[in-house]
Amino acid sequence: MGPDDSPFGPRLLPGGGVRFALVAPAWDAAWLEGVDPAGTVHRRLAMARDGAGVFWVDDPEAGPHTLYRFAGPNGAIPDPASRHQPFGVDGPSRVPAACRPPDWPGRPWAEAVIAEIHVGTATPEGTFAGLEKRLDHYAGLGLTALQLMPVAAWAGGRNWGYDGVLPFATVQPYGRPEDLARLVAAAHARGLMVFLDVVYNHLGPAGNPFPDPWPGLFHPRLATPWGPAPDFSRPLARRLVIDNALHWLETMNLDGLRLDAVDRIIADGPTPLLAELAARVAELPGRPRHLILENDANQAHWLARDARGAPRFHTAQWGDDGHHAAHVLATGERGAYYGDFQDDPATHLARALAEGFAYQGEASPHRGGAPRGTPSRHLPPAALVGYLQSHDQVGNRAFGDRLDSLAPAPAVAALEALFRLAPQIPMLFMGEEWGARTPFLFFTDFEPALGEAVRQGRLGELVRLPGFPADPRRTPPPDPQDPETFAASRLDWAEAETPDGAARLARTRALLAARRRHVVPLIDRLTRAGSWRRFGAAGLSVLWRAEEGAHISVTANLSSHPAAPPDPWPGPPFWRDGRPGDPWSVEWRAA
Repeated sequence: MGPDDSPFGPRLLPGGGVRFALVAPAWDAAWLEGVDPAGTVHRRLAMARDGAGVFWVDDPEAGPHTLYRFAGPNGAIPDPASRHQPFGVDGPSRVPAACRPPDWPGRPWAEAVIAEIHVGTATPEGTFAGLEKRLDHYAGLGLTALQLMPVAAWAGGRNWGYDGVLPFATVQPYGRPEDLARLVAAAHARGLMVFLDVVYNHLGPAGNPFPDPWPGLFHPRLATPWGPAPDFSRPLARRLVIDNALHWLETMNLDGLRLDAVDRIIADGPTPLLAELAARVAELPGRPRHLILENDANQAHWLARDARGAPRFHTAQWGDDGHHAAHVLATGERGAYYGDFQDDPATHLARALAEGFAYQGEASPHRGGAPRGTPSRHLPPAALVGYLQSHDQVGNRAFGDRLDSLAPAPAVAALEALFRLAPQIPMLFMGEEWGARTPFLFFTDFEPALGEAVRQGRLGELVRLPGFPADPRRTPPPDPQDPETFAASRLDWAEAETPDGAARLARTRALLAARRRHVVPLIDRLTRAGSWRRFGAAGLSVLWRAEEGAHISVTANLSSHPAAPPDPWPGPPFWRDGRPGDPWSVEWRAA
């Protein structure tokens, strides 16, 4: 292999044939086996080994659609860097056809309006092809990006995606990698970016092929609550993740990645993995790619900007603090992590909107008084993704309740106007645009013993999370292993055609049109925190100023009781729900 060849996954050779590679430091010998769908071996080639334990072989007879596996001292395994597993994670791997994506200039981050989507439940088909049929819906509303929950192959047919074990392979129930490539091309043709949620802090509990050939991938003593933790002090482990990120961004032509729970990357090297990954992505030619973090630790340095205002490392982070404060205001819930926001949720929300994080080193009651977060006033608003619902906040409730099932309609409407028009980047969870009432539940499809362990573990988690029933014996949470739990989570698109659904879609469309006209042109010029003030029990007013004097502001009373508002900020209003100070009123101004 050449020094620039990736040791992860098959590569079609220019003159025909395929180069296969396998990282297997624990093996002394390895063979490539060509197989049929039943697993019968019809060709076996010995592989060469280098000093790092990387095996490789060129097979002139292989090509697109070839089925193969690797054999070693302890038997045969699928390619850990497989691109497609047509018969499941334990079956043979398949060489995909070459993807030749059309040119696409991308979109600037300031224009991003994101829809978070679980491919398996977003449409009746539950496939990439099924989602492709719905792209006009998202583009027509004014959304500009789809963020797919993880698609890396996992064991079984039903999963949120965070139990992936083959990080390069698209999971078979959704379709082939060629189907994902077509979805991405079709989205780009409609002006939609496509982001992908990726998981680098662990691998799932079933079907993981890495431990036999490469036990050193995982830290011998450290683990996450969800699975073994990769040891990123090892160069090949780091390359696995970086090559994976580049695969999705280059080969599959995606526009960005959302990195799940990066605060749980617990075995790192002298150069942080997040820094190295960001540097490698920044080197990609052509359009910019966007990197989004989920980081419960609120580490602002990963979101810092350079002198030109470009991200030094990562583009943005999910704004959990803003969500939590808004949820407390809308629902009155105070349990679990919402306890950090119960004392004065409007102040927490005002600070999160203006400064990025509500917790910037203050003591967290939910964490036993430990400090949480770092100062974030130096960040621009667009370094945060603001949202009212997500797979986490809906799905980690015992019954998968959406906000519309928990809060009065005026509260939801006010918060939608607040979050859709704020200069942070807005995100909607699939179906939120029409006020979907279908739950989003936790579901899995593991073999019985593991399924029972997951079932009991999930109950133990739910006791500590919002929405757990007072008497779980009388109203038990849905069984994650029951296929009906998955079926109940599928969006009901007929809701969008009801009078209430149509009205909500019209409001979403109007809010996003107002955002394009009044907010988006200012976002890149808003380079620092806003200023905020409070009034009444739950009133807030925030002003963001651009360097040359332009500004945008909001005044909102997030309460069912009237309150006297402060004097308005300068500029004419461009969106108004109610009169300032009325219950659940919102007024936006720009100048």
